[in-house]
Amino acid sequence: MLHVKNLSFSYKTQTILSNISFSAKPGEHLSIIGESGSGKSTLLKLLYGYYDLPHGEIHWKDTEILGPKFNLVIGYDFMKYVAQEFDLMPFTSVAENIGDFLSNFYPEEKQKRINELLQVVELEDFANTKVKTLSGGQKQRVAIARAIAKQPEILLLDEPFSHIDNFKKQSLRRNLFKYLKDNKITCIVATHDKDDVLSFSDQMMVLHHAKIMAQDTPQNLFKNPQNKLIASFFGEYNIIENYGVVYAHQLKLHKNGTLEAIVKQSYFKGTYYLIEADLNGKTVFFEHNDMLEKNTLVNLTINT
Repeated sequence: MLHVKNLSFSYKTQTILSNISFSAKPGEHLSIIGESGSGKSTLLKLLYGYYDLPHGEIHWKDTEILGPKFNLVIGYDFMKYVAQEFDLMPFTSVAENIGDFLSNFYPEEKQKRINELLQVVELEDFANTKVKTLSGGQKQRVAIARAIAKQPEILLLDEPFSHIDNFKKQSLRRNLFKYLKDNKITCIVATHDKDDVLSFSDQMMVLHHAKIMAQDTPQNLFKNPQNKLIASFFGEYNIIENYGVVYAHQLKLHKNGTLEAIVKQSYFKGTYYLIEADLNGKTVFFEHNDMLEKNTLVNLTINT
């Protein structure tokens, strides 16, 4: 189990993280979200031992995670970290990069393992392609496969799909997180994308102003957002007097609705339209099956 206790960290005089405590079980998926500058990436680097920890403790099972003052080589064999800058060998092939840390004493087993990981990150057709010729998204997928090649106990991922286009992102998430869960690899993901969280995370932590604002299951945080910051992570929302946070999908047209609004704009979203409207001088958003004409008067009700 990963145990983090009373962790605090600063860059010179700027406090980045303050009194952070949490844990993660073997095989658990914990997502860390927060605005830019909230400390997500710094927390992952501290978990990896990239920095020395001035205050607090980090343990993986019985091993204390220590920084460069104590380790000549940063990191631990049981832990892998995929940063936003990829540590790859550009002049060798995708397969060679993935198999770099695998033993050459058993070539058949090594090749079988490489083929398995090529399937996980959907790069079978690029096995013999030199990494330097790949796109940013393809390089990110190589970095992920390379990190899990030796079956680490814990994997740290910093915005792992940020360079990957939507054509591949959905299936890659499913493949990777299923693989990690099936192999009981603990996964800590720093992300700004709700699609990395909702379907896959066991726990979600919200960082804000150097502290943990909230930690719960994605389902509970989505259904009961404590404030507009958490709500904004999941989608369009409104703050309506006497109701608090109301998601756009909860605000519906109804002939007997008590909230009167005037339509300002309709935005096509594929399976629905996002309607922008004026409610008592304030902008609200709601979802509707069809486009609505500008300046149309509508009655709205809230479905909680």
